Amino acid sequence: RNLATVSEGAKQQQQQQHYDIIIVGGGMVGTALACSLGKNSRLQDKRVLLLEAAAGYKEPSTEQYSNRVSAINKNAHRLMKRIGAWEEIERTRIKPVLKMQVWDACSDALITFNYDDFSDNISWIVENDVLLASVYRQLETVPNVDIRYSAKLADCKLVRDGAERSTVHLTNGEVLTCELLVGADGYNSLVRKQMGVQNFTIAYNQMGVVATLQLASDSPVDNVTAWQRFLPTGPIALLPLNDRMSSLVWSTSVGDAKRLLQLDGDAFVAAVNAAFSKPVARNTFVDQVLSNVHSLIKQSSGQRFEPAPAVMSEVQKSRAAFPLGLGHTSTYVGEGVCLIGDAAHRVHPLAGQGVNLGFGDVQTLTDVLADASYAGLGLGTVGELVKYEQERLKHNVAVLLTTHGLQRLYTTDFLPTVALRSVGLTLTNAMPPVKLYTCSATKRFIYSTP
Repeated sequence: RNLATVSEGAKQQQQQQHYDIIIVGGGMVGTALACSLGKNSRLQDKRVLLLEAAAGYKEPSTEQYSNRVSAINKNAHRLMKRIGAWEEIERTRIKPVLKMQVWDACSDALITFNYDDFSDNISWIVENDVLLASVYRQLETVPNVDIRYSAKLADCKLVRDGAERSTVHLTNGEVLTCELLVGADGYNSLVRKQMGVQNFTIAYNQMGVVATLQLASDSPVDNVTAWQRFLPTGPIALLPLNDRMSSLVWSTSVGDAKRLLQLDGDAFVAAVNAAFSKPVARNTFVDQVLSNVHSLIKQSSGQRFEPAPAVMSEVQKSRAAFPLGLGHTSTYVGEGVCLIGDAAHRVHPLAGQGVNLGFGDVQTLTDVLADASYAGLGLGTVGELVKYEQERLKHNVAVLLTTHGLQRLYTTDFLPTVALRSVGLTLTNAMPPVKLYTCSATKRFIYSTP
């Protein structure tokens, strides 16, 4: 009887170590997937495990804003509402963007987008900590999703390695199996490396400098505009946090980023203000070309250049920097395994698509797995997973190529290129049909900090 009890207990423990889906990585994209799967009516009978290396999620500070923010687009907003996290985000901290102004430092070219162009908010600025904590709180209410903190991946074995099913080995010695292993473990993904797929990367030799800034007292009281100026070294953006504070995202050369990190507070604020307002060496040829374009199109839209708000100070210890680059894996899926978010693709933050692309992956993968479950098909079947890959490749590759092209286009002072981009921006701003199309694209192309 005792032996039978032990055997029964061992069998039960072994069963408890098997899950239908294991997600490696409890960042914004991984947690959103766990919540999306757990709340899908067609996946209610599936056991999902989320593995997070940290000891727990970080509660947002009530005293100051985080320096890592995201500009949530309409599709990501819809996902957050669907999984029940949006109300929690709104109760904590959020700022809608109602207007955007983008301009070229090397010419008079600019483009503006307003609330009226979109018929709703351009985007919503949310701190990463706020979004993550809101999703984790939702996860705590989902019965078929387990979360393991301090769960560090030592190794994983896949079907391609000869394993019967995807197997995860943790550093504490635990062995877990699953029908589908999802790598949401970032651009240094261990799951991706174990898949043995090629990962195409480009280092931009740039860094993104971020900080939380206090605006001057004479700034517009509502602070609902996102500002971006393209400098020869890269774009600088100011994103609204509340009526008196904004978040900085400054993409620049590695050397300049290191210099900015070493400045004292006053010098750094002066550098930010200069980056938004100081004239850059101009070329008379480009100015003449733009003058001729303005004459031809007889621009009379009434839109005028508005200076970005002056910065008064920075929040202490909010300044930081991170390397910028591009990456894309040759495939997102394999038998019993798939990749989402930065594990599959990494883009320049100038278009703000990092987390929004990841949330797009979440929605598509959820739909594919729900359909497979409803049809009685295996969740880890590559024939089903490839549907997710095909759908996301169409969007992700297009965004990757676009952001890469913009990065190259706006980090050069080569005269013909400056003239071409200036004319393009001016014509887009002056032609309503073209601008309307650009508006639709812009709803997916807003800034964020990874």
